Amino acid sequence: MLLELRDVEASYGPYGALFGVSFTVPERSVVALVGSNGAGKSTVARVISGLVRASAGAVFFDGHDITGWPAWRIARAGLAHAPEGRAVFASLSVEENLLLTFRKAVGRHGQAESLERAYEVFDRLAKRRDQLAGTLSGGEQRMLALAKVLAVPQRLLVVDELSLGLAPAVVAEVFGALKKILASGTSLLIVEQHIGRVLEFAERVVVLVRGRVVREGPVGELRGVMSSLLPAGGAELSAATSALPAQQPGGEPDWPEVE
Repeated sequence: MLLELRDVEASYGPYGALFGVSFTVPERSVVALVGSNGAGKSTVARVISGLVRASAGAVFFDGHDITGWPAWRIARAGLAHAPEGRAVFASLSVEENLLLTFRKAVGRHGQAESLERAYEVFDRLAKRRDQLAGTLSGGEQRMLALAKVLAVPQRLLVVDELSLGLAPAVVAEVFGALKKILASGTSLLIVEQHIGRVLEFAERVVVLVRGRVVREGPVGELRGVMSSLLPAGGAELSAATSALPAQQPGGEPDWPEVE
């Protein structure tokens, strides 16, 4: 198993965020982590990448207990985290943004190869290599932020809210890039608000409700999971996940409380 969380708990000061979270990500697979706003999905991603320290439980990566490791050490082990947002340097060009990241990650000798890989994954960026990052569209800035992570080979990529605020056409392009990354051997854990889109892509799904995993399993079981978790208001989502449309309007569902 490439990634395994065992009874992980985390908090922000006195406020608990995760409670006994356990799930796995197999080698060369795509796992979707779904739940409402405030369910704790981003906290899970931050614990995995070392940005938030677990208060209990353990995280294993490639057979090693990485609980408590600093973020830089986890990254060097081959686990990358693409957080929500557009982390780019606005006053630098597209290529300068990429080279700055690659120089630190792979050194000067690996820059050219990483740059070529970035432009292969996101050909739109290749056409804008000399353009200032601050003048790119929101979707293009998100692509640039992802390219800085994706172009360096990783064992596992954790992507947080991949399509947040992006137009459907751009979302499709970004997911197309992820397919190329998956084909290269990188496993993916995707935290995503558009459930229909991510379930077209993922093999397994982890359902998080108020900081607790309430179900984990193959995507094919999701319709039954939704029917059991969601009362009267869940009929629309159940039908949507059965059909697996390209995008769900209105964001995430309103998940029920777990006793």
